[in-house]
Amino acid sequence: MRNTLFIMLSALFVVSCTNKTRLEDECRYSKSQTSFCFWSPVAEQMLVNIYADDETDEAEQITLKKGSDNFWRATVRGNLDGKYYTVQSFQNGTWSEPAPGIFAKAVSVNGQRAAIIDLKKAVPEGWDKDQRPAMPDPTDIVVYETHLRDFTMSENSGIQNKGKFLALTEQGTTTSDGLKSGIDHLKELGITHLQILPMFDYGSIDETTLSKNRYNWGYDPVNYNVPEGGYSTNPYDPICRIREAKQMIQSLHKAGIRVIMDVVYNHTYNVMGCSLGRVVPLYFYRLNDDGTYANGSGCGNETASEQEMMRQYMIESVCYWAREYHIDGFRFDLMGIHDMETMRQIRSALDKIDPTILVYGEGWAAMTPKYPYEELAMKQFTYKMPRVGAFSDDIRNALIGSPFDHERGFASGKNDQQSKEALCFGLAGGIDYQSVADSETSNIQVPISNIQGWAGEPLQHVSYITCHDNYCLRDRIEVSAKDEDEPTKLRMNKLAQTAVLMSQGMAFLYGGEELFRTKLGIDNSFESPDSINIIPWENKQKYAELFEYYKEIIKIRREHKGLRLGSAELVRQHVEFPPTDNPSFIIYRIKDLEGIDNAKSLIVLLNGSAETVETPVPKGDYTVLAHNAEAQAIGLSKLPLDKISVAPYSATILAENE
Repeated sequence: MRNTLFIMLSALFVVSCTNKTRLEDECRYSKSQTSFCFWSPVAEQMLVNIYADDETDEAEQITLKKGSDNFWRATVRGNLDGKYYTVQSFQNGTWSEPAPGIFAKAVSVNGQRAAIIDLKKAVPEGWDKDQRPAMPDPTDIVVYETHLRDFTMSENSGIQNKGKFLALTEQGTTTSDGLKSGIDHLKELGITHLQILPMFDYGSIDETTLSKNRYNWGYDPVNYNVPEGGYSTNPYDPICRIREAKQMIQSLHKAGIRVIMDVVYNHTYNVMGCSLGRVVPLYFYRLNDDGTYANGSGCGNETASEQEMMRQYMIESVCYWAREYHIDGFRFDLMGIHDMETMRQIRSALDKIDPTILVYGEGWAAMTPKYPYEELAMKQFTYKMPRVGAFSDDIRNALIGSPFDHERGFASGKNDQQSKEALCFGLAGGIDYQSVADSETSNIQVPISNIQGWAGEPLQHVSYITCHDNYCLRDRIEVSAKDEDEPTKLRMNKLAQTAVLMSQGMAFLYGGEELFRTKLGIDNSFESPDSINIIPWENKQKYAELFEYYKEIIKIRREHKGLRLGSAELVRQHVEFPPTDNPSFIIYRIKDLEGIDNAKSLIVLLNGSAETVETPVPKGDYTVLAHNAEAQAIGLSKLPLDKISVAPYSATILAENE
């Protein structure tokens, strides 16, 4: 039965896909009237229920009229500001359960009803003057990922609005040791973009019982185009969550930090509990041959981005967040479930708003999607999606080992040629090494026999070692190198992040690694309590040397263009990996930088072993930027060199002086 309906639905859709009506126009408010517009090619009847408030069950039912484009419309005279609505469709002899429309922009507590509001009331003071921080060079990007609760809930954070959007509007916050916290900490660290775990309305948290300290990352979408009420100071007020989300973004922009939104269009919290499933059953999801829902997400369903209206929905949704909330980038959860054409069209649509808006995601799926593999936005096909990035599990696994075992990686003492080669691949930004090897101008001498280049340009390669998923860095090192002492583990931490920040790819850091955070060995903390997930701000004093190292390595990256050349052509021209016989030692050289950098060349030496390694370097005068687990962007020393010793589990960075 499901398959029959699906075929009918696809046929009916041919008419509607040529129409330019926007899904975003679902509810258009003015003081004199409110117009409604819902898409459904299969409904036999549709109506919108209008409620006086969020609690009463009594509703005025307005019959919608179907147009030739499969949009159902009605206009209600009068001022409906402050009222609520749901939509229902009648098909196969049954009325669907009431649901907010698929493009609700304001909702009741827990998102069961859409709210009719004047969006102008949700605009914070000065919003019309809010601007994206300048981003003259995309290679400047350093992303910092966090969850709003993780970042602010610690009693030692010095933040008043803990766990709320407003937490990231507070200026001048400090720890009990007098060190900067919150937004000032981010500025001090030197990151350019803050990636926030899902901040849209999601289903796993009861917004009426927030005092019970429920926790969830939020990868369970309910209303895609509304901020999550649990992060507002009053989830019962539809305007409050919108205004406070904008205040947070505005404050970060004033601090010079762009905001990336983690979006989860690949699945919904469930099917029939969501507007996509209630209003137009089956259409927005992929189905198995037996009519059951496909499950590439591992969450019970997967959306069908290849369907024209699902594609239009995703495009309109990201553009809405970019325009209405001034969001500066989008990280796509399980991007490999979506088709490549949708991702290309999203990139094109955002370019019309601002080409500096970032687009990247996870180039994989949790399980096998119900769609031809060669058409999916998998990591292997990133080169087919210009200016769309993908996370590199290649550099992650090379540095600290796979999350699916407890083996060491290069940075934690694995003496392995394959890890070395994979790390070189990541340092060069994931570009096609075969073309590098064939190039007459190439001096890259490390063969990458088992890795195919998948990034068309190095900034499509998101260089990272940890994110919210799996172990944080301290815990990952603990499970693989548990017999090492803490000073050694700190050196491993520094070495791993140095490789990330020296990579030609886009740099990505998981929040709290600079403070040596731990989740007490829990590798999937999506619903663990705050006691597991919070960033321990007292560690900023305890591990002050680690924080200073991160800050200086970020500064070194920013001040040396040779570490972020920005194009595959330049990487092939300037990057070389002189061969070494030691699988735990890498020489990474960026040469002939006259006119590009303020150094003639840069040499990054990475020692992933427990032994000191002495290596020759081209004879010259050098500024030592990092050495023996210390770093200083202005230089630790200046001296002539023709060889240097690299301490165990550490990086040495040399800038050859003009």
